Amino acid sequence: MSTLRTGTCSWKYPSWKGIIYSDKAEQNYLEEYSQHFNTVEIDQWFWSLITQNKVLLPKEDDIKAYTDSVPDDFKFTVKIPNSISLTHLYNIDRTKLFKPNPHFLSAELFNKFLELLEPMGKKIGVLMFQFEYLNRQKMSGLDEFLDKFEPFIRHLDKNYTYGVELRNPNYLKKPFFEFLERNDLAMVFLQGYYMPPIWEVYNECKSYINTTAVIRLHGPDRSSIEEETSNVWDKIVKPKDGEINKIAEIIYSLTQKDVDLYLNVNNHYEGSAPLTIAKLKQQLKM
Repeated sequence: MSTLRTGTCSWKYPSWKGIIYSDKAEQNYLEEYSQHFNTVEIDQWFWSLITQNKVLLPKEDDIKAYTDSVPDDFKFTVKIPNSISLTHLYNIDRTKLFKPNPHFLSAELFNKFLELLEPMGKKIGVLMFQFEYLNRQKMSGLDEFLDKFEPFIRHLDKNYTYGVELRNPNYLKKPFFEFLERNDLAMVFLQGYYMPPIWEVYNECKSYINTTAVIRLHGPDRSSIEEETSNVWDKIVKPKDGEINKIAEIIYSLTQKDVDLYLNVNNHYEGSAPLTIAKLKQQLKM
């Protein structure tokens, strides 16, 4: 039987007080959060590549604190450090050539990351690879991407579930979906930015999704909604009811296929992730 887990992208937002948080002077946000939702996305460990020779990995104290703050049936979706998923180092000066990232798909670094996560163990739902948009200077195309990524994937610890999010719309086609299926990987759907609507992507790939999937709801323009809300996330400011109806249909379809599904909602989608989840639950009659 499938499991639908709903939660947000990160959790420490004081403006959620009165929605999911209390007014306690001292509080454990994650502990209170876990009384309302059964999953959350950890985004902070993604930002790990400082320089070519310096990589930041999760702190052991943080891993323990997060693990101890949630009940046994809670699941984290964790974004894998970008030190592993970036093909090239960040290039502020776009007139210069991109420098290859020496840690790209490093098995040694990835295994070190997994060792650090061991205390979190059974509370990990999906470990997600997020790849940035890969222009022709970084990757010649989908074939090269799969040729590099598949040998790496096949040697990963099978005790975990892995997901893949792409930012190249032209990569979302049959060879990629077949790659996910044969390697038992979760499709990570991204709604927002310049990616095609997830219901269009779903229509292309639904026959390949049989075990696990992640839906991440982001808005099309991060900066404009931050300006409109002043980073206070306590109300819906950009309602997307039409989209939510279509997303609810995808959720229903996947759960009918016995797919374990994670729904991660960002404040930037409508203005308040918890309130968006409430709308979706009402649509799904949960």
